[in-house]
Parts: sequence; structure tokens; C-alpha cells
Amino acid sequence: MFERRNIKHIYLRTIKQVKDFLFSDKSREFFIFLFFFLVAGGFWLLQTLNNDYEAEFSIPVRLRGVPNNVVITSEPPAELRVKVKDKGTVLLNYMLGKSFYPVVLDYSDYQGVDNQVRIYAPQFEKKVLSQLNVSTRLLSMKPDTLEYIYSTGASKLVPVKLRGTVSAGRQYYLSDTIFHPDSVLVYAPEGVLDTITAAYTQRVELKDISDTLKRQIPLRIQKGVKFVPSSIEMLLPVDIYTEKTVEVPLRGVNFPADKVLRAFPSKVQVTFQIGLSRFRQISANDFHIYVSYEELLRLGADKYTVKLKNIPDGVSHIRFNPEQVDFLIEQVSPNYGN
Repeated sequence: MFERRNIKHIYLRTIKQVKDFLFSDKSREFFIFLFFFLVAGGFWLLQTLNNDYEAEFSIPVRLRGVPNNVVITSEPPAELRVKVKDKGTVLLNYMLGKSFYPVVLDYSDYQGVDNQVRIYAPQFEKKVLSQLNVSTRLLSMKPDTLEYIYSTGASKLVPVKLRGTVSAGRQYYLSDTIFHPDSVLVYAPEGVLDTITAAYTQRVELKDISDTLKRQIPLRIQKGVKFVPSSIEMLLPVDIYTEKTVEVPLRGVNFPADKVLRAFPSKVQVTFQIGLSRFRQISANDFHIYVSYEELLRLGADKYTVKLKNIPDGVSHIRFNPEQVDFLIEQVSPNYGN
């Protein structure tokens, strides 16, 4: 109850103070000053708007009537930037009240050379002037040439390739680079189409990736060329490195029938880094240490430095223990091994 009375008292007191202010001599003087200030401001604004000014506006550009067997590979500019000069009142009308209609280009009205159409300013200037006041001066139009390139259905499928660099962080590695789709359809004039062998992405720079990454990447824009689709999904699977050791036997190859290789030790420990997801897939059978008879003869020593003849995909940072083995070429009877 007390709070309601208190609020009512404050409300009535505030209303009384407002009324006293509005009907006071100072209030009347303030409103008279404000009235004449607004009138003076209005006359100043009208006088100012009566002067000439320059302004820039944009007018949309549209291409229509394209046949079904034609693909526009480079679109014309989306808008014209028009610079005009007129009185401020006219320019204010353009800004606040007038909406410009698009400059419409009809495909059948223009003839191209080598699948390229150029429409110069005199050919579309009337479409701009028809929307301007008679008193308005057209100072400039940008661009002054509307250009587009088309293909009459010629296309082919090309692979997607990465443009740029991607790298994993410490102790991680990129197991693959996957594009979806991995190929796109390219439309271009025949002379240009023959030179295109791949669709490259826009430049990508990604460093120290530590988790699988998925990105939508636009394809690099080429003049007169249209890719469908114009962007692809890029997947970068990231795996963490782990270390594994396997024992790989040394095998002699191209030895005469009466000679065999004796290596000490006969097996070498191969330690390497591999992604955790492939740890169980890689075994000793994926590595081969072949020692040829001719190579040993050329050494002129009894120590052989271990080398792998093949390295499985995804394997890196390979180490051998031992790095060198002792060997001898043993003479055996012709019936050895039978």
C-alpha cells in the first residue's frame, strides 16, 4: 500500500513540474526560438539543395534470352556505376524516392566473336538516360563496356587439384586430401577448353592442423570458364604418429646356384613412424631388404649398409638396427637346397 501511494505521489509531482515548465515564460521563449530555428534551417536547406552537385548511383545489369544450348561462362558485370550531375533536389529524389530499372541485355541482339560479346557504352547509354531527369547530366559510366563469354555446350570432366599448402602440426600427419566431388564439369569456348586439364581450388594456406578438417572451397575463377559445381568440399583426415618396430630378413637375389648369402645378423630391426589408424595394417611383410650378388661384388668389403627396396605408403622416419651387417658369400654344393 505504501509503495502504491509513493509511486502515485511521484507521478503527480512529475506531471505538475512538466506543466509548470511548458506554461512558463522560459518555455514559451524556447519554443519560439525553436520554431524560427527550424524555419531558418528549412530555408537554408532549400537554398543548398538548389545548387548543383555530383553523385554516383548503381543500376543493375541483367542478361536475358539465353538459349538452352548456351552456357554463360563469364557473366556480364552485375551493375553499372553511374556518375551524374544535377541540382540537389533532383539528386535527393534519386536517393530517396526513385528506384532504377535494370539495364536489360537481350542475348539475341548482339553478335559475338570467338564466343565473346562486347557491348560498348553507346549501345546501352540510352537505357540509362531514359531513367534520368531531363536536367540530369550523365558524367560517366563504369564499366564503359559490358562483356560476357559463352560456350555452346562444349564441356568435359576434369579432376580437382589443390592450390596452396596444407601441413599438420607436430606429431600429426595428413593421411590424405579428399575432394567431393573429385571431378567437375568445365564449360568453355572450344579453343580454351582444350587447354584446361584440371580445376584448381582458390589458394589454401593451412598450417599446424591437429584434427580432421572439412572445408567448402571455391574453385579458382578463370575468365571465360565455368566450373559446375563452382565449389567443392575438401576433407583433410589427420592422424597422430606412433612408432613401430618389425624384424625384416635380408634376402640375397641374383646369386649363382652354387653361392648363398650369409648375413650376421640375418634379420634387421626396422623402426618407423606410422599413423595410429594404420598401426595394425603394417607388418614385416610390407618391407623388403634384397641384397643382390652384383652389388656385394662391387662393395669390395664385408659390411653391407642396409637399404629398403620399398617403403609402404604412410611410413616415415625409418631407422635400422643395425645399420650395417657383416656378410660373406658362401660356396655350396650344386645340390644345396635340394
